Amino acid sequence: MSAIVIAINAAISVSAYLMTVRMIPRFRDMFVKARLYGKDLCKRDQPQVPESYGVLIGCVFLVSLFLFIPIPFTFDEAAAMDVETGGKPATFPHDKFVELIAALLSICCMIFLGFADDVLDLRWRHKLLLPTIATLPLLMVYYVNYNSTTIILPHFARAFFGKSVNIGIFYYVYMGMLAVFCTNAINILAGINGLEVGQSLIIAASILVFNITELCLGHQIESHKFSIYFVLPFLATSLALWKFNKYPSKIINFLYSTPQLFHFVPCPRHRLPKYDAKTDLLHISTTDFHPKELGTLGRVMVTVFRTLRLISWQEKSDGRVITNNFTLINFVLVVFGPVHERVVTQMLMGVQVMCTLVAFVIRYPLANYFYET
Repeated sequence: MSAIVIAINAAISVSAYLMTVRMIPRFRDMFVKARLYGKDLCKRDQPQVPESYGVLIGCVFLVSLFLFIPIPFTFDEAAAMDVETGGKPATFPHDKFVELIAALLSICCMIFLGFADDVLDLRWRHKLLLPTIATLPLLMVYYVNYNSTTIILPHFARAFFGKSVNIGIFYYVYMGMLAVFCTNAINILAGINGLEVGQSLIIAASILVFNITELCLGHQIESHKFSIYFVLPFLATSLALWKFNKYPSKIINFLYSTPQLFHFVPCPRHRLPKYDAKTDLLHISTTDFHPKELGTLGRVMVTVFRTLRLISWQEKSDGRVITNNFTLINFVLVVFGPVHERVVTQMLMGVQVMCTLVAFVIRYPLANYFYET
């Protein structure tokens, strides 16, 4: 029965892709007329680019999942007629149903917040808070259904803390912070064509491969089926967006951006690379400050980055310093110099692929050294 459910989910996902491909060009003028657009600063003619396509793609994604809601419960053997009990219906899996609805509610919240960001140009402190609010439905349902906050420790820590530790409310704090990190790790890397949705595609594809691998190994079958139900439509709609958003239309970046995100180093409102219309190349964007303006932690961070040659550094006659903005896009330009927008996108997507491969190495070969197989 599970194969039938996944096949239906895949069919709905294909339909979602086709619908999205047809809708995107038809809604372009509508967004422009509503002034929901920006200028592509990395092009000579700086064409108008709609900025709220996310809400359109999100709606198609949600509709596809709404249509899918009855499918797993119709074909689920646990909810089907139980022959052994004389043909009486088995107990309906209310816990699974609530988890599905809660996940959809959280997605609705995130789509709304994304649209609000496009329209209201939210500040970073709001972007850090709102994803946490959007995860509340999932966290509350998890609390009601499971409320398991015990974590299994690796072998080297068991001599000090035992095999497991119940971290209580800190588990929910961690999950809320994880949602903030995952959303903003993509958001702060925005700025050039196809990069955000391209990274989302790579991450979603790696999750799908992980789900399939775990299903083949027989690990946490229900959890990985649940994940596939969401990943397939997401891949389909994201692929449709990437078709229009790629040129010319997440963790490493977060760590590199930390000094500016938390204002240990002055952070301008926008940190996009500068575009040179004469050469059609991207150059680093910069910020300037006096070293005395930095706090102790800021000076330490800047010193470490300078020592490792992770940033550019130019001292002015008045003692002020000019350095690149701390984003992964600018870091690529620091290392390789001015390059074309397409090349930067390809490099950063290559980095994302490498990171996912490292994650698989950690999950399978290396994990066996720290946990029981």
